[in-house]
Amino acid sequence: MTSGSESSTTYGHLCLAYDDPAALDARAVAHLAAGLAAGEQVWLVAPGDPDSLARRLDRLPGLDAALRRRALRLLPVEEAYRHDEVVDPEKQVRAYAAATGDALAAGYTGLRVVAEATALVRSAAQREAFARYEHLIDRWMRYHPMSAVCAYDRRELSDAAIAELACMHPETNADVLFRLHAGGGEAVVELGGELDPSNHRLFAAALDRADPRPVDGRLVLDATGLRFVDHRCLLHLGDHARRHGATAVLRTSRSAAARLVELLDLAEVRVEVVR
Repeated sequence: MTSGSESSTTYGHLCLAYDDPAALDARAVAHLAAGLAAGEQVWLVAPGDPDSLARRLDRLPGLDAALRRRALRLLPVEEAYRHDEVVDPEKQVRAYAAATGDALAAGYTGLRVVAEATALVRSAAQREAFARYEHLIDRWMRYHPMSAVCAYDRRELSDAAIAELACMHPETNADVLFRLHAGGGEAVVELGGELDPSNHRLFAAALDRADPRPVDGRLVLDATGLRFVDHRCLLHLGDHARRHGATAVLRTSRSAAARLVELLDLAEVRVEVVR
């Protein structure tokens, strides 16, 4: 699992790539049981009808009682998302924000979701929109009492397809070298891992999909968890800042990035080395 010391915060947004449905169900049982113990409303969102979803959670302690009092909800994926078309990222965030508000109004401490989302991301157009949604909901969850596990089936999606989605999460078990997710405080995004020649195109796509916006002419990125940055990724960052008429401020513990920016003569990027 990538996270830990490389990320300044983990707030409950995990991308889980799996190839064993039984292992996914066991993970869902443990995760949702922890949510119930914390007083949260918990959802399982997956393909199938409510009866089949209930069978997947048959080892969940207090399953029937949680269903009766609606602490646990079992939602076919088409009820939680519009899976027969490209998802509307902003609309989907509003739907989960409303669901979180409903959970709080009902006396729960928050909302916890396990979503098997493979059916929503089969095409390139679906992944483009869903990656944008993943960033928007990540940013919303950063400051609200909702958490989510987003599960994707390796048997149906390529490693490259999963990487498009995994890199938009603060935590993942997928084989992806970097993560771009919501930042805290002044930082609009946080970067972790490594940005190298093998993933600079994925970074450019992730940056476009997240589309972080400057504040007062500055686009602050917390890159203290970034171990390496390739010059191509700095060029992508400069292009993004230029499009928004801003200066990208890259906060990193790696002084080499400042030298690269100087060599590239990137007027749109400023590196702040922090200790």
